[in-house]
Amino acid sequence: MPANAWYQKAAAAMQSGDRAGARAILADALDEHPQEARLWHAAGKVLLELEEPGEAAHHFGKAFEFQPGNFDYAVDRAIALSAAGRHEEALGVLGRVEFQASGHAHYCSTRANAERGAGNSAAAAKWYDRALAIEPTRPKALHGRASVALERGEEDALARFDRALQRDSGNPFLWLGKAQALDVLGRTGEARQIAEQLAAQAPGWLDGLKFLCQLRLAAGEEDFAAPYREAARRVPQDPNIAADHCAKLGGADLAAEAADVAAEAQKRFPGMPYFALLEAVHAGAAGEDDRAEAIYAELPYDTPDRHLHEARHWIRRGDPSRADGLLDRSIAGEPWSINAWALRGIVWRMLDDDRREWLHQQSGLIQLAPLRDAETVLPEIVPVLHELHDGSQFPLGQSLRGGTQTRGRLFDRHEPEIGRLRAAIEATLEDYRAALPAADETHPLLRHRTAAWRIAGSWSVRLTGGGDFHTAHIHPEGIVSSALYLELPAETEGEEQRGWLELGRPPPDLRHDLPPLRTIRPEAGHLALFPSTLYHGTTPFSDARRMTVAFDVALRQGGRDGETAKP
Repeated sequence: MPANAWYQKAAAAMQSGDRAGARAILADALDEHPQEARLWHAAGKVLLELEEPGEAAHHFGKAFEFQPGNFDYAVDRAIALSAAGRHEEALGVLGRVEFQASGHAHYCSTRANAERGAGNSAAAAKWYDRALAIEPTRPKALHGRASVALERGEEDALARFDRALQRDSGNPFLWLGKAQALDVLGRTGEARQIAEQLAAQAPGWLDGLKFLCQLRLAAGEEDFAAPYREAARRVPQDPNIAADHCAKLGGADLAAEAADVAAEAQKRFPGMPYFALLEAVHAGAAGEDDRAEAIYAELPYDTPDRHLHEARHWIRRGDPSRADGLLDRSIAGEPWSINAWALRGIVWRMLDDDRREWLHQQSGLIQLAPLRDAETVLPEIVPVLHELHDGSQFPLGQSLRGGTQTRGRLFDRHEPEIGRLRAAIEATLEDYRAALPAADETHPLLRHRTAAWRIAGSWSVRLTGGGDFHTAHIHPEGIVSSALYLELPAETEGEEQRGWLELGRPPPDLRHDLPPLRTIRPEAGHLALFPSTLYHGTTPFSDARRMTVAFDVALRQGGRDGETAKP
């Protein structure tokens, strides 16, 4: 059958809503016409609609290979790669057709989206601006540029969301963005009104629920998570509402309430053992060990996550050998899970296993390093951060116990002082890397010693005394974690170690009194850097303010075995 006939047959299947049928038709078509670019492209479109972006990217790539003059095929490949979270690869594809395509709005908008996903917020703003200069009413570019303005702290973010809403007034993401922009400006009442409307109109939308609960928490409402109960009542068939409800309660130290939500969800969704696991997780965190153990004994759920959480249970029960076996099974399924390696470090210490020193106590893994150019960077950044904190809130589901945390990713912001701080931190990270032990393919950090690093999340925390502190926690999305000390209370210099950083003390829910592996007295203008597999927290203090900047180091996409690159 001619290629065009195959194409028409697949198009008819798509028009009738038969995506799976269209996929099968195009697979047969490509068997007959393996060099037909149009068929590869059509198959990519179908795969993207079937939410298989990785396969779609492959098919779009084949289309461009057979018809390299059609840069639309390259743009579609970049769209699919970004949908798969492979933003750096998308940028590589787009870079190869920039000369031919940069005068087109859809290229510029796609490039902006990939830059944003790769963490390049300034470049994202530039490419969205180019897209809008070509096509001023392009909805995706209007939305993307407004979101970038919010992330970068630009003063016109609210106006940009209003402009985007004029073009796409029914888009809930735009309304949520407008509410967030209003909240940043201190117009919290208006933000809450929008958030409540979103929850009323789309009760199962988790992004809207989370924002409304954050506003309720900031307002001091004890029952801040009540919107989840109302959402579950209105959309009883959606299990995601209960799962997110558990997460928000657990993150606020309300483990017993989270366990009860999970137990009720298990009754409504008996075919989903995940809720039994959640009940066990939160019951254990609440101290109901017998309840948790009874669930684990009957749980038909053989996953790395289940083995990880059951290991926590046996640590609480004082049986590190049993926990160690479960962690072996968890790591067999997810070899470089930060959560599992962090627990393994605790278990090896409980067992007095020699490998504990290899994991966290090699010289150079923990460093307190002076910030490069601190004498010029710090005086200008401190007042900028205080201004941001004055408009920030206590965050939902974080490790803070008191104080405020800046919104979003700090290093995405537009202020030049923040850019100079980031550059100084990147240089200091290279000093840290140079002093690490030798590369070791079996070590969760040292296996990445020469890989391409990047800064992932970034934020600032301001604690104001009165017993504020960070509870022991880890950052499972990174390989290296940090704290840059900017302002410190005088009492950190005393013998009582108030406000000091503790590394390696188990989190409170493990109920084990292992001492920290190391305590660090904070020094202004210095960075504490350590493997992300180390639990860390601060001791409470009662005097003055303490302000830090923190971030995680992650790998660049495709950088696992690549050459060393600056973060």
